[in-house]
Amino acid sequence: MLNDKTRYQTALCFDDVLLAPQYSDIESRSEISCATDLCSRIALDLPIISSPMDTITGYAMAASMTSAGGAGIIHRYNTIEVQAKAVRSAVVRGGSPVGAAIGVTGDYIDRTCALYDAGAKIVCVDIAHGHHALMRHALKVLRNTFGTTIHIMAGNVATLEGFNDLADWGADSIRVGIGGGSICSTRIQTGHGIPTLQSIIECSTTDRDATIIADGGIRNSGDIVKALAAGANAVILGSLLAGTTQAPGDLVYVNGLPYKEYRGMASLEAQIDWRGHTSSIEGVSSMVPSKGNVSEVLGQLRNGICSGFSYSGARSLSEFHAKANFIKQTSAGTVESSTHINRNL
Repeated sequence: MLNDKTRYQTALCFDDVLLAPQYSDIESRSEISCATDLCSRIALDLPIISSPMDTITGYAMAASMTSAGGAGIIHRYNTIEVQAKAVRSAVVRGGSPVGAAIGVTGDYIDRTCALYDAGAKIVCVDIAHGHHALMRHALKVLRNTFGTTIHIMAGNVATLEGFNDLADWGADSIRVGIGGGSICSTRIQTGHGIPTLQSIIECSTTDRDATIIADGGIRNSGDIVKALAAGANAVILGSLLAGTTQAPGDLVYVNGLPYKEYRGMASLEAQIDWRGHTSSIEGVSSMVPSKGNVSEVLGQLRNGICSGFSYSGARSLSEFHAKANFIKQTSAGTVESSTHINRNL
């Protein structure tokens, strides 16, 4: 039975909105900076972070992300020693900042110490439902142990209340988005979630200092631009980086064409691999075509972001946040917004 707490609220997805073009005097994308600050200690030249998934971010991806101006979060589905070695390799190859993921139980403090000693500047407290008592305890212990010597990213959350709580518990940046990923089945399995764009819009009203990291449902540079316009400081990508040379995993040939595996960390396959059994299965595994070097993908995304800023007449992210103007589009508008030429001729 529905109760008084049920919220009859329209929640917006990326395809529900467009940004209204505005007057611009920008003559070249070279005039535009898409740099962002994750906190006062961590700055990125590109507001893109690779997801802490075992088919997305190992040392090679983290190094390439840093070299391109972004950051990579090395996944935690291995031993402390293996993850720390990956951090050291990424720092040697790509410089800083390099991030690494941890959990909220067991050896997470020992793991963080080893990752910090290996050169990690960002530690990502990585659980599916971040607005949780275990997250509260872990963040307070981490902050008391490490002070401000390391950037603490945490998540995921979907509501303003969750965002504010994680900020109050000690997070510097917070991953916003639940159930929107291309290989995530949380909403199907549990009935819970909020469209990522709506979550960003709500969390952007916070009065806390923590920064917003949009995570889930981003399919192209236009979605990145919309996430940033809604108030995000950076985005986390999985599927857009899957299949690149730097993504972990071997090439698999299907009908002579190269593919790589891409899987959710709550998928059956991933759970069996990293802990030997399954609990709630909230993800799937798939194969994606090989995409080549991730630098090419990131270059195209950077161009799309800068073009998006230009259409709003903004030369920086802060200016874009101030100028961006959303409109809501109809389902017919969504069709018109995509390429729709008859390609059968």
